Parts: sequence; structure tokens; C-alpha cells
Amino acid sequence: MKITAVETVNFRTCDTVQYSRWGYQYDFFGPKYPASSCLTRVKTDEGIEGVCLGGDKAIADRWIAPLLIGEDPLDREKLWQWMYSLTRWRVSERMIGVIDMALWDLAGKCFKVPVHKLLGGFRGRVKAYASSGPNMGTPEEYADHAEMCMKQGYKAYKIHAYIFYDPVRNRPCSDVETFPKQDIEVCKAVRERVGEDMILMYDPWTVGSGGGYNLEEAVWVGRELEKLNFYWFEQPLLEDRIEPYVRLCNELKIPVLAPEMSMGSFFTRAEWLTRHAADMLRMEVSMGGITAVKKCMDLCEAFGVRCELHGGGFGHLQILGATSPKLSEWYERGLLGPRYDYEIPRPPLRMICDPMDEDGNVIIPRGPGLGMEIDWDYVEKNRIP
Repeated sequence: MKITAVETVNFRTCDTVQYSRWGYQYDFFGPKYPASSCLTRVKTDEGIEGVCLGGDKAIADRWIAPLLIGEDPLDREKLWQWMYSLTRWRVSERMIGVIDMALWDLAGKCFKVPVHKLLGGFRGRVKAYASSGPNMGTPEEYADHAEMCMKQGYKAYKIHAYIFYDPVRNRPCSDVETFPKQDIEVCKAVRERVGEDMILMYDPWTVGSGGGYNLEEAVWVGRELEKLNFYWFEQPLLEDRIEPYVRLCNELKIPVLAPEMSMGSFFTRAEWLTRHAADMLRMEVSMGGITAVKKCMDLCEAFGVRCELHGGGFGHLQILGATSPKLSEWYERGLLGPRYDYEIPRPPLRMICDPMDEDGNVIIPRGPGLGMEIDWDYVEKNRIP
């Protein structure tokens, strides 16, 4: 079997995310507006193809297709190594992730099994935590949402409080401005409402040159979270600097979960491990795909450190289906908000990737490959030439 084409399909869709002048998505659940999206297809001479949402036509046509066409799509490790060599100057880790997941999807369809069975297989369900949208309102409104999620069966809830947002003036701002006291007020309100029966996590999502919390603020916030019995403290500092994370981990008892946005795939995570800059590692398929995340999982298992995946999606579910809960316990379901119906699939998907049972577990997709069901009629009808 040989690869014959790498095709990027652009199509019209809609979005609800509202952006501020600083580039951050200050409101994920605003009014719908026209947008565009894409998917990538890796085709073969035997008629089997792999599909993944996302991609970049210009990059695929110029760099990925010439590299992959004529190669065996089952040689995923070789192709991953070839593609990763292009990250030095031509191709992003996110793009490699899209192609890598399409190759895994193709392999699963070739052998008529879900990807998690190709990876080894471990579980059919994974515990989900409700991941809140940011800037959802007052502490009481966050508490209302957490209580609603608990009634829906979630056993855990993660707070994104005020990110690139001024809760005093109720308006977007840069991340040079931070509001740790108001953030903690949200955390206190949620804990008081749900009691000790719900596991809570906190993520200030620190990005940008402003750096979000400084070290002293992060230490104070971490100690307040310890009083509230939070499970983890995620990405509390700018990740371009490792030393402050080392110092923060030494100061706190609550596990620090990082890095989330740091480029360098699993190679970077190895540096964080050896520097003791995080208590749990964060990884995702946009850092090089399923192949890269599996390497990171193996790295963490060897060091006895948990690896919790950032965000949801088909790729993460397949990895979790092949991973022990002792190594990676939770699936991030969301983002969720009171003005958004998460259970309705967004085009071109016919169904959401992560239906949840009454006990708060997400069911791992059981179809061949990644398990996606694409509405190809929608794609063709809304295709952008």
C-alpha cells in the first residue's frame, strides 16, 4: 500500500468564539458568525484513506505531500521522524499532528479496529471532568454552573476564571493585568457550592509575554487552592521560563500541571521532568500527533509521573483507551458554559466524539480508526474551492 495524495478540504462553517484585541478568546459562547474550517485526507492506492480535522493546504501541498507520496502509510514512525525534521523551519508541530492522526486513522481502517486497539488497548471508558469556559461571570454564576455539571454526572470540575479579562471593570484586557484575588473568589464559591464530593482543578491559562501571574502571585494562589483541597494547579506561569516553575513546585504541596503550550513536543517535556519543573506533565496531539503523545506517555510512565492530556477530541480518546488510569486519569470535556449545548455535534461531525454515561465517564469511540463520522454531504455542499 502506497500513499497517493494528501488532500486538504476547506469548507464553510460557523463559530461562536469572540476575540479581543489581544487575540484571546474572551467569550467562547457568543453569537454564531460565518467561519471556515478544513480537514485533511491521506489517500492510498488501495482505496483506504485516513482523515483528520484541521490542516493547512499550502503547507500540505508544498512540504507534506512531496514527503509522503509513494511511501507506505503504515510506516508511521519513519514518516513522523521525517516530518518532525521539518519543524526546524517549514512545518508546525500542529500540522504534523494532523497528518500523524490521519495516518493512525488510516491504519485503524486498514485493520478494521479503533486506534486504541492498535496502541495496545486498556479501557473502554475514561473519567471526564467538566472544563468551564473563561470569563463566565460572577463567582456565584461559576458556582451555579459547577452545580449543574455535578447534577449531570460529572465527578470533577475545572475552573478557567478571569483570563485576559478584568472582572472589576467587566471588559477584556491584556494578560499583563491579573486578578488573583477575584480568581480565588471564584474557586471558593465553587467549592462552597459543590462541597467535597466533587474534585476541583484550577487553570489560569497563563500565556503571552505578559506572563499572567508572577511567581509570588502563583505561590499565593497555590496556597489558597491547597486550603480549598483542589486537585491540581495548571499552567500557572509563563512557560518560556522553567526556573520559576522549579521554585513554584518547591513551594507548593498541590500538584503543578505543566507545560501546556511549550513547543518541542515530548522532547521539551523530558527537560521539564528532569528539572522537576512540574509534578504532572501536560501534553496534546497538537504537539506532534498520537505518535508524539504516546512517546510522552511512555516517558512519564518510566519516571512515575502522571501525564494529563490538554483538551478533548478523537485523538486523545484513542490514546486514553490504550493508557492506564494510573498514568492518565482524566479526559477534559469542554469547554462548557451555561449558554452552550455541548451535546450538539458541530459540522462536519455527525456525532460528538465524547458521549458521556450517567456515571461521568466518556465512552472511547469503537469505530475503526479514530472513530469519526463525517457528514460528507455537508462538506461538499459547503466546500471552498
